[in-house]
Amino acid sequence: MARVVIVGAGFAGYRAAQALHRTLGAEAEIVLINPTDYFLYLPLLPEVAGGVLDPRRLAVSLTATLPGVRLQLGYVDRIDLATRTVHHIDPEGRAGAVTYDRLVVTAGSVNKVLPVPGIADHAHGFRSIPEALYLRDHVIRQVELAASTEDAEERAARLTFVVVGAGYTGTEVAAAGHLLTRSLLRRRPALRDTPVRWLLLDRASRVLPELRPRLSRSAARTLGRRGVEIRTGTSVSEATTGGVRLTDGRFVPTRTVVWTVGVRPEPLVDALGLAAVEGRVRVDEYLRVPGHPDVFACGDVAAVPDLTRPGELTAMTAQHAERQGKAVARNVAASLGHGSERPYRHRDLGLVVDLSGMKAVADPLGVPLTGFAAKVATRGYHLLAMPANRFRILLDWVVDACTRRQAVQLGLVRSPAVRLDTTQPATTPPRSPHAAVGSVAG
Repeated sequence: MARVVIVGAGFAGYRAAQALHRTLGAEAEIVLINPTDYFLYLPLLPEVAGGVLDPRRLAVSLTATLPGVRLQLGYVDRIDLATRTVHHIDPEGRAGAVTYDRLVVTAGSVNKVLPVPGIADHAHGFRSIPEALYLRDHVIRQVELAASTEDAEERAARLTFVVVGAGYTGTEVAAAGHLLTRSLLRRRPALRDTPVRWLLLDRASRVLPELRPRLSRSAARTLGRRGVEIRTGTSVSEATTGGVRLTDGRFVPTRTVVWTVGVRPEPLVDALGLAAVEGRVRVDEYLRVPGHPDVFACGDVAAVPDLTRPGELTAMTAQHAERQGKAVARNVAASLGHGSERPYRHRDLGLVVDLSGMKAVADPLGVPLTGFAAKVATRGYHLLAMPANRFRILLDWVVDACTRRQAVQLGLVRSPAVRLDTTQPATTPPRSPHAAVGSVAG
């Protein structure tokens, strides 16, 4: 019996495992290596940070939804292409190995950390449940500490929140965070007349540069009316314990820096010794690694040629990763004698950006939408894209619309565990967080 090993259970890995099992059934053993027993639906993380969704809603059980797939909990240590062996370390530190007939590398991506002084020590990323839970707790804590101090400068710094990166994630984090703080301040008489600042920074000339200008302007207007300060053409040049210095020379006192400037391919790529493009494994249009007919790669970790735009690569988005996961499953099955392979070619289905409250911007199938119509389209898209937990998510949305948000710290995640200099990719062992000290967002 052939064995197919899939490294990583993100959008690409999850869909690849699902489609392969449906196609091959009991004719092949499918092994999925992942450090957690769930697939994480990343696009809804800002709603966890904003206190709208329970984090469990975004965690889709791998064993429950992929019953025919063998889950191997662990971090990938190395891959020996010569002996077709994937070496891994389980959550208790024990080493193991599994051989393969076909390998699918879908290890995904990690936070992109630029060489900005202090950022690695004083900022936090936003690509995991721990990071979202930490940010929610941290924002609530800063509001509570601001309410208890008589020092005006300290209060202002604690009520200033800086989000670096105005792409999808950064824009949604700023939108959700601002509404959360507005809700928190209404419950604290001492802070009702105190201004709260959310700054959204980006070197680009506009927010959401991936969207058409009309939708970008609509998003900026929505955030601006709420009070979010948008600074385009501006980023952070230095982060310190007391705040951040911007590239325009101004210093902003703050205790919160959220880093969402983008992602980079998982560092596992570097250890494979394969040809790479911009840090991503080079693959052909069939998602196969040239020179290695038994190895495939897709998702953020792969440099997939965009057949709709000759000479360019597909973007590192969840939409591409999910489709490529299904495409690679078809081609892996074809390599084992089931069906025929096809090149990966996509049709852009449009993009959705949730601005919290009843606002959003979207362009499903190229139709530009703003306001409540976009909100309906956005939430509808997410419900359709979720592999499970749809009813629970819908119920959370209804409860949030009808009741006041709960505003208590859970205290489950502490700062050293999620700072950028200790955040690790999903497939390699994490470093100990105990060596980390001092943080703007502490």
